[in-house]
Amino acid sequence: MIANEVINALKSVATDERRKTNEWFFKTGKGQYGYGDKFIGVRMPDLRKVAKQYHQGISFDSISTLLSSPIHEVRHCGLIILVYQYPKSDRKKIYQFYTANFDAINNWDLVDTTAPNIIGDYLCHNQDKANILLDYAHSKNLWIRRISIVTTLAFIKQNQFSLTLEISKILLSDSHDLIHKAVGWMLREVYKRDQHLIKSFLVQNYAQLPRTTLRYAIERMDKQERQNFLKGRFDVSN
Repeated sequence: MIANEVINALKSVATDERRKTNEWFFKTGKGQYGYGDKFIGVRMPDLRKVAKQYHQGISFDSISTLLSSPIHEVRHCGLIILVYQYPKSDRKKIYQFYTANFDAINNWDLVDTTAPNIIGDYLCHNQDKANILLDYAHSKNLWIRRISIVTTLAFIKQNQFSLTLEISKILLSDSHDLIHKAVGWMLREVYKRDQHLIKSFLVQNYAQLPRTTLRYAIERMDKQERQNFLKGRFDVSN
Protein backbone atom coordinates (compact mmCIF):
# COMPACT_ATOMS: atom_id res chain seq x y z
CA MET A 1 0.00 0.00 0.00
CA ILE A 2 1.35 3.39 -0.99
CA ALA A 3 0.64 4.83 2.48
CA ASN A 4 3.19 2.40 3.90
CA GLU A 5 5.72 3.58 1.33
CA VAL A 6 5.18 7.17 2.45
CA ILE A 7 5.55 6.22 6.10
CA ASN A 8 8.75 4.27 5.40
CA ALA A 9 10.13 7.19 3.38
CA LEU A 10 9.50 9.52 6.33
CA LYS A 11 11.11 7.12 8.78
CA SER A 12 14.18 6.90 6.55
CA VAL A 13 14.86 10.63 6.97
CA ALA A 14 13.88 10.83 10.66
CA THR A 15 16.47 11.43 13.38
CA ASP A 16 16.28 11.09 17.12
CA GLU A 17 17.81 14.52 17.58
CA ARG A 18 15.09 16.11 15.48
CA ARG A 19 12.42 14.12 17.31
CA LYS A 20 13.50 15.64 20.61
CA THR A 21 13.51 19.11 19.06
CA ASN A 22 10.02 18.65 17.60
CA GLU A 23 8.63 17.31 20.86
CA TRP A 24 9.90 20.41 22.66
CA PHE A 25 8.94 22.88 19.93
CA PHE A 26 5.39 21.59 19.54
CA LYS A 27 4.76 21.42 23.28
CA THR A 28 4.10 17.74 23.88
CA GLY A 29 4.69 17.88 27.63
CA LYS A 30 1.93 17.12 30.12
CA GLY A 31 -0.56 19.96 30.27
CA GLN A 32 0.74 21.55 27.06
CA TYR A 33 -1.34 21.99 23.90
CA GLY A 34 0.49 19.21 22.01
CA TYR A 35 0.39 16.69 24.84
CA GLY A 36 0.14 13.12 23.59
CA ASP A 37 1.26 13.83 20.02
CA LYS A 38 4.00 11.55 18.72
CA PHE A 39 6.97 12.57 16.60
CA ILE A 40 9.62 10.58 14.76
CA GLY A 41 11.87 13.53 13.91
CA VAL A 42 11.45 14.67 10.29
CA ARG A 43 12.53 18.13 9.12
CA MET A 44 9.96 20.11 7.14
CA PRO A 45 12.04 20.25 3.91
CA ASP A 46 12.39 16.46 4.00
CA LEU A 47 8.68 16.03 4.69
CA ARG A 48 7.84 18.20 1.67
CA LYS A 49 10.17 16.14 -0.53
CA VAL A 50 8.37 12.95 0.45
CA ALA A 51 4.97 14.55 -0.13
CA LYS A 52 6.04 15.80 -3.56
CA GLN A 53 7.41 12.38 -4.47
CA TYR A 54 4.13 10.57 -3.74
CA HIS A 55 1.35 13.10 -4.27
CA GLN A 56 0.51 12.18 -7.86
CA GLY A 57 -0.19 8.51 -7.35
CA ILE A 58 -1.91 8.37 -3.99
CA SER A 59 -5.64 7.90 -3.39
CA PHE A 60 -7.93 9.40 -0.76
CA ASP A 61 -8.00 5.99 0.93
CA SER A 62 -4.23 6.03 1.34
CA ILE A 63 -4.25 9.66 2.47
CA SER A 64 -6.90 8.70 5.05
CA THR A 65 -4.47 6.11 6.37
CA LEU A 66 -1.81 8.80 6.75
CA LEU A 67 -4.23 11.20 8.44
CA SER A 68 -5.28 8.57 10.96
CA SER A 69 -1.68 7.98 12.06
CA PRO A 70 -0.70 8.84 15.65
CA ILE A 71 2.57 10.22 14.23
CA HIS A 72 2.53 13.96 13.68
CA GLU A 73 4.82 14.01 10.65
CA VAL A 74 2.81 11.27 8.92
CA ARG A 75 -0.41 13.27 9.29
CA HIS A 76 1.40 16.41 8.19
CA CYS A 77 2.71 14.66 5.09
CA GLY A 78 -0.82 13.54 4.23
CA LEU A 79 -2.05 17.13 4.49
CA ILE A 80 0.83 18.48 2.41
CA ILE A 81 0.06 15.86 -0.23
CA LEU A 82 -3.45 17.35 -0.41
CA VAL A 83 -1.94 20.81 -0.86
CA TYR A 84 0.15 19.52 -3.77
CA GLN A 85 -2.83 17.74 -5.33
CA TYR A 86 -5.23 20.65 -4.95
CA PRO A 87 -4.25 22.90 -7.92
CA LYS A 88 -4.51 20.14 -10.54
CA SER A 89 -7.34 18.05 -9.07
CA ASP A 90 -11.03 18.38 -8.29
CA ARG A 91 -10.71 21.25 -5.86
CA LYS A 92 -14.16 20.80 -4.38
CA LYS A 93 -13.47 17.15 -3.55
CA ILE A 94 -10.15 17.99 -1.90
CA TYR A 95 -11.75 20.82 0.06
CA GLN A 96 -14.51 18.48 1.25
CA PHE A 97 -12.04 15.73 2.10
CA TYR A 98 -9.82 18.17 4.00
CA THR A 99 -12.67 19.64 6.05
CA ALA A 100 -13.97 16.15 6.81
CA ASN A 101 -10.62 15.32 8.40
CA PHE A 102 -10.24 18.13 10.92
CA ASP A 103 -9.52 15.54 13.61
CA ALA A 104 -6.11 15.00 11.99
CA ILE A 105 -5.24 18.69 12.36
CA ASN A 106 -4.18 19.15 15.96
CA ASN A 107 -1.30 21.58 15.97
CA TRP A 108 -0.56 25.02 14.59
CA ASP A 109 1.92 23.90 11.93
CA LEU A 110 -0.66 21.56 10.43
CA VAL A 111 -3.08 24.47 10.20
CA ASP A 112 -0.72 27.13 8.96
CA THR A 113 0.91 25.17 6.11
CA THR A 114 -2.34 23.82 4.65
CA ALA A 115 -5.55 25.68 5.56
CA PRO A 116 -4.90 28.84 3.47
CA ASN A 117 -3.89 26.73 0.47
CA ILE A 118 -7.00 24.56 0.46
CA ILE A 119 -9.84 26.11 2.47
CA GLY A 120 -8.67 29.64 1.74
CA ASP A 121 -8.32 29.18 -2.00
CA TYR A 122 -11.59 27.28 -2.31
CA LEU A 123 -13.58 29.89 -0.39
CA CYS A 124 -11.96 32.73 -2.32
CA HIS A 125 -13.43 31.15 -5.44
CA ASN A 126 -16.72 30.30 -3.72
CA GLN A 127 -17.37 33.34 -1.59
CA ASP A 128 -21.01 32.47 -0.99
CA LYS A 129 -19.63 29.74 1.31
CA ALA A 130 -17.04 31.90 3.09
CA ASN A 131 -19.23 32.56 6.13
CA ILE A 132 -18.39 29.04 7.31
CA LEU A 133 -15.25 30.65 8.72
CA LEU A 134 -17.40 32.66 11.12
CA ASP A 135 -18.80 29.39 12.43
CA TYR A 136 -15.26 28.04 12.78
CA ALA A 137 -14.31 31.13 14.81
CA HIS A 138 -16.91 30.13 17.43
CA SER A 139 -15.76 26.50 17.61
CA LYS A 140 -14.79 24.95 20.93
CA ASN A 141 -11.87 23.34 19.12
CA LEU A 142 -8.69 25.42 19.34
CA TRP A 143 -7.39 24.27 15.96
CA ILE A 144 -10.63 24.99 14.12
CA ARG A 145 -10.62 28.50 15.60
CA ARG A 146 -7.05 28.91 14.34
CA ILE A 147 -8.15 27.63 10.93
CA SER A 148 -10.84 30.34 10.86
CA ILE A 149 -8.35 33.19 11.03
CA VAL A 150 -5.30 31.73 9.28
CA THR A 151 -7.43 30.68 6.29
CA THR A 152 -8.13 34.35 5.62
CA LEU A 153 -4.52 34.74 4.48
CA ALA A 154 -5.78 33.64 1.06
CA PHE A 155 -8.27 36.54 1.07
CA ILE A 156 -5.62 38.99 2.25
CA LYS A 157 -3.43 38.05 -0.71
CA GLN A 158 -6.36 39.05 -2.91
CA ASN A 159 -6.59 42.40 -1.06
CA GLN A 160 -9.86 41.38 0.60
CA PHE A 161 -9.65 42.31 4.27
CA SER A 162 -13.18 42.45 5.68
CA LEU A 163 -13.39 38.77 6.63
CA THR A 164 -10.05 38.91 8.43
CA LEU A 165 -11.19 41.88 10.50
CA GLU A 166 -14.57 40.34 11.27
CA ILE A 167 -13.03 37.09 12.48
CA SER A 168 -10.29 38.93 14.34
CA LYS A 169 -12.91 40.83 16.29
CA ILE A 170 -14.66 37.58 17.25
CA LEU A 171 -11.37 36.10 18.44
CA LEU A 172 -10.14 39.06 20.48
CA SER A 173 -11.81 37.53 23.53
CA ASP A 174 -10.19 34.13 22.96
CA SER A 175 -8.18 32.89 25.91
CA HIS A 176 -5.49 30.93 24.03
CA ASP A 177 -2.11 32.39 23.16
CA LEU A 178 -2.00 30.51 19.85
CA ILE A 179 -5.12 32.39 18.75
CA HIS A 180 -3.66 35.70 19.93
CA LYS A 181 -0.59 35.05 17.78
CA ALA A 182 -2.59 33.98 14.74
CA VAL A 183 -4.84 37.04 14.88
CA GLY A 184 -1.83 39.32 15.26
CA TRP A 185 -0.12 37.63 12.33
CA MET A 186 -3.13 38.16 10.04
CA LEU A 187 -3.51 41.77 11.15
CA ARG A 188 0.16 42.28 10.31
CA GLU A 189 -0.42 40.79 6.87
CA VAL A 190 -3.24 43.27 6.27
CA TYR A 191 -1.04 46.08 7.62
CA LYS A 192 1.49 45.39 4.85
CA ARG A 193 -1.23 46.30 2.35
CA ASP A 194 -3.35 48.88 4.20
CA GLN A 195 -1.69 50.51 7.19
CA HIS A 196 -4.47 52.97 7.95
CA LEU A 197 -7.09 50.23 8.08
CA ILE A 198 -5.17 48.24 10.68
CA LYS A 199 -4.23 51.26 12.75
CA SER A 200 -7.91 52.20 12.90
CA PHE A 201 -8.85 48.63 13.85
CA LEU A 202 -6.27 48.55 16.64
CA VAL A 203 -7.43 51.89 18.04
CA GLN A 204 -11.12 50.97 17.89
CA ASN A 205 -10.53 47.63 19.60
CA TYR A 206 -7.60 48.58 21.81
CA ALA A 207 -9.31 47.76 25.12
CA GLN A 208 -10.00 44.18 23.99
CA LEU A 209 -6.66 43.49 22.28
CA PRO A 210 -4.54 40.77 23.87
CA ARG A 211 -1.00 42.09 24.29
CA THR A 212 0.44 39.32 22.11
CA THR A 213 -1.96 40.17 19.29
CA LEU A 214 -0.98 43.82 19.48
CA ARG A 215 2.74 43.06 19.43
CA TYR A 216 2.41 40.82 16.39
CA ALA A 217 0.18 43.31 14.56
CA ILE A 218 2.52 46.29 14.96
CA GLU A 219 5.81 44.58 14.08
CA ARG A 220 6.07 46.46 10.76
CA MET A 221 5.66 49.90 12.34
CA ASP A 222 8.71 52.02 13.03
CA LYS A 223 10.09 51.87 16.56
CA GLN A 224 8.53 55.08 17.84
CA GLU A 225 5.08 54.27 16.50
CA ARG A 226 5.27 50.78 17.99
CA GLN A 227 6.07 52.29 21.37
CA ASN A 228 3.17 54.69 21.05
CA PHE A 229 0.73 51.90 20.31
CA LEU A 230 2.04 49.82 23.17
CA LYS A 231 1.44 52.77 25.48
CA GLY A 232 -1.96 53.58 24.01
CA ARG A 233 -0.90 56.82 22.31
CA PHE A 234 -2.37 56.95 18.82
CA ASP A 235 -2.18 58.99 15.66
CA VAL A 236 -4.11 57.44 12.79
CA SER A 237 -4.00 60.49 10.55
CA ASN A 238 -1.19 58.99 8.45
